[in-house]
Amino acid sequence: MKPIQAGLLGIGTVGSGVFHVLQRNQEEIRRRAGRGIEITMVADLDTARAQAVVGEGVQVVNDARAVIANPDIDIVIELIGGYRIARDLVMEAIAAGKHVVTANKALLAVHGTEIFEAAHRRGVMVNFEAAVAGGIPIIKALREGLTANSIEWIAGIINGTTNFILSEMRDKGLDFDVALKDAQRLGYAEADPTFDIEGVDAAHKATIMSAIAFGIPVQFDKAYVEGITKLGAQDIRYAEQLGYRIKLLGITKRSFDPATGALKGIELRVHPSLVPARRLIANVEGAMNAVMVQGDAVGTTLYYGKGAGSEPTASAVIADLVDITRLHTADAAHRVPHLAFQPDQMSDAPVLPMSEVVTSYYLRLRVADQAGVLAKVTGLLAAAGISIDAMLQRPAGAGAETDGERGVPQTDLIILTHTVREGTMNEVLAQMQGLPTVLAPIVRIRKEELA
Repeated sequence: MKPIQAGLLGIGTVGSGVFHVLQRNQEEIRRRAGRGIEITMVADLDTARAQAVVGEGVQVVNDARAVIANPDIDIVIELIGGYRIARDLVMEAIAAGKHVVTANKALLAVHGTEIFEAAHRRGVMVNFEAAVAGGIPIIKALREGLTANSIEWIAGIINGTTNFILSEMRDKGLDFDVALKDAQRLGYAEADPTFDIEGVDAAHKATIMSAIAFGIPVQFDKAYVEGITKLGAQDIRYAEQLGYRIKLLGITKRSFDPATGALKGIELRVHPSLVPARRLIANVEGAMNAVMVQGDAVGTTLYYGKGAGSEPTASAVIADLVDITRLHTADAAHRVPHLAFQPDQMSDAPVLPMSEVVTSYYLRLRVADQAGVLAKVTGLLAAAGISIDAMLQRPAGAGAETDGERGVPQTDLIILTHTVREGTMNEVLAQMQGLPTVLAPIVRIRKEELA
């Protein structure tokens, strides 16, 4: 059977990995796909470099639209990244009747609903395994392996840069700024790491998983996003003393009204979280990724592996190529839908605002070490109906500021709470911050038991 032909848009780190893995394992891939897969055309602005990567047997051009216009190309692989240009090229490829494989989580998190609707109308496939957690096949697990389940929640370490930084902070007692510089020096963080350290990259991926798991449109603009830049080494140390580790988690879950049992909506949030140290996901270190999925039938499953890198990501891209190759000649009406649901059958469940999320909390208060302070703080919690799970009191670190009265001793008061609505906690924190004996901004980190 004639090999299926793919055109590659962008041959940087991931693109070159795709080309080399496809060449190296071509016999195995042909056997598994049922026919050969060949990259016969590449578009890249640096044509000389691209030609050096692929050799003389592959046509290299500097215009991505020339790949889309080529009638011999069956699949367009988009590895350019970004929002605007990538969106235009993907939409043009779909309009031209080409199947699309992309690793572009930002594109799908913002424009995914539009792209999948266009593909559905045109009868082509858009596959995106590499867009979430690199080489971990989490998209296939959600779409196919767990299809019998009603997904209850997903929680994942889905950004390797931030996980590496947090691991360094915990292992070496480093402050955030020092750990970030180490990550940049070692190549784990970009020169501009904003998307990673501010949680945006993880939110893109959580948005895509939420859409697949719960049948809602992709709604990145409604995600709550908080990064790791404000975490202190002392908070990681205190969490350890309480039996927890701090991880940046992407979380999405169904939320129900406890009184009626009715679905309130879908939580979609990224933020640092205390996770019990005994959980497997709490022990995922370095630049590795892991995703936990809770299904009503299967229970808890965990998916672990490399979330980035040339060949791990290439593994996911090629898996998508194989899937499309297998279904290329199938009737479009009988293919697995791109998000495992039809565009005209999406759920209207709302994404909940963060103020409506119910979780538990770690609080660190720098307070004057004097009589009555603890009673005032715990009294405010009690008045709001917030119960305390655990508490630590530790001497304040060196260089601590005073409340203006020379020689007044200070202490760090660390409180773990039971579950409470975030809006209620925000109100109590404002009241606590107004106490004259609270000497610094209160640190609040959410706590997730993941059980």
